[in-house]
Amino acid sequence: MNVLPIPASGLPEGAVMPEHKLSIVIPMYNEADNVEPLLVRIHQAMENYSQPWEVVLVDDGSTDATPAEIRRLAAQYGPHVHGVELVRNYKQTAAMQAGLDVARGDVIATLDGDLQNDPFDIPRMVYRLLTEDLDLVAGWRKDRKEGFWMRRLPSRIANRLIARVTGVKLKDYGCSLKVFRGSVIRSVRLYGEMHRFIPAWLATVTTPRRISEEVVTHHARIHGQSKYGISRTFRVVLDLVFMFFFLRYRTRPGHFFGGIGIVLGVLGSLILAYLFAIKVFWGQDIGTRPMLITGFFLVIAGLQAVTSGVLAEMLSRVYLEANGALAYVARPQPSHGEGDGWHWPSKPAAVKATPRRK
Repeated sequence: MNVLPIPASGLPEGAVMPEHKLSIVIPMYNEADNVEPLLVRIHQAMENYSQPWEVVLVDDGSTDATPAEIRRLAAQYGPHVHGVELVRNYKQTAAMQAGLDVARGDVIATLDGDLQNDPFDIPRMVYRLLTEDLDLVAGWRKDRKEGFWMRRLPSRIANRLIARVTGVKLKDYGCSLKVFRGSVIRSVRLYGEMHRFIPAWLATVTTPRRISEEVVTHHARIHGQSKYGISRTFRVVLDLVFMFFFLRYRTRPGHFFGGIGIVLGVLGSLILAYLFAIKVFWGQDIGTRPMLITGFFLVIAGLQAVTSGVLAEMLSRVYLEANGALAYVARPQPSHGEGDGWHWPSKPAAVKATPRRK
């Protein structure tokens, strides 16, 4: 089961990990072959971890044996491994939010379930987060084990575009391996397919100065198939447009629509004033001029934009004042007491996973 080498901890010599509780959140979709080796890898990485930790595995409506594998291994490893089963495939963002809602740690790490992110990077990132007083340490896959034209090149373009639009300067927005301060990540809600913009979302509740980046290990996929393709580029562009609007006009959408409406209305009014002048003072016929239709169109479009701004302001108030609705439905899970469900350092190491029966 040890298919990957065991690296050094990466912590400074003599480093003392600050006191905290750590939750590791992993959304999974059709990753049945990766559940067991991933948990083995996590327990190897956390074997000498000096603070209590837990693992939250979220099955995002898988159609293979992933839910059964999560249940089997959770029972085998003990209560510090939690399983969350979503009733259907809600996509990665909702699955990640489901895991964040269940996680109890004051530090939360997220990573993909395909073994391309390495859990051995987590202790080093947690140490940086706590000792440098950060709110987010994001992984940077500096040496990505993927194709250049279909994966790395579009990712580089997207990363630069996202950084320019959002103002959060990161080299790798797409890396799922991130470590958050729990109080900060819980102050935002993730919807749609906005997981790749989490650093930008966090910038709405904290300063970009408390967001940093750490070079992490990236492995080639061993089991299963990638869930991403070139088509996600178009979704990124659409999500980026929404993010631009949300970051700048979330609490004042009337300024956005109203500004457009005023510009259109002024242009249309100038055109109609010009036509009015040449009709009244010079007696020219304006009934068949295209400018007349253009002027009326611009004025009407301006009024519609201003009206949209008013409606958007009202909806914004509802959004900001109403209780947040969940973007998913999960099956009921047994609750744990305050001291239950953690892997405490004083406890014996977890048992090794046994091979599945064929």
